[in-house]
Amino acid sequence: MRKLYIIEKFEIVDQELHFILNEKEQHIQLQATGQVIVDSDNETFLYIVEEDNAYSYISFSKEIWPQLLQMILTEQTPLLRLHEGPIALTNFVEELTMLLFNIEGNGNYGEAFVAAVEQEFSRFFELNEV
Repeated sequence: MRKLYIIEKFEIVDQELHFILNEKEQHIQLQATGQVIVDSDNETFLYIVEEDNAYSYISFSKEIWPQLLQMILTEQTPLLRLHEGPIALTNFVEELTMLLFNIEGNGNYGEAFVAAVEQEFSRFFELNEV
């Protein structure tokens, strides 16, 4: 069974964006995969991680989307803070950018999700108008 870890907060440390899980989940060992998918029903972005030879998800709910926008605008690779030390969520910016372009105006993701993404990431879309 795949596990779902939810980002509870974030911090900026030395100009680096750190995403933080709850305290009891910080003792896990994960490896970044560089892949991002969406759960449009729950309005979250999911970063896929490898854990014990299986895949799990790091969930970024709408409350964290402003930080995702900042991450994209600054093209900064975020870190996931764990007890053993932070791990880089590689390829996050590129994957999320590609997803945003796919979501914009695409009803296949569900109207509510598309509207929420277009609203929260409006600055991204404005900067990337063709």
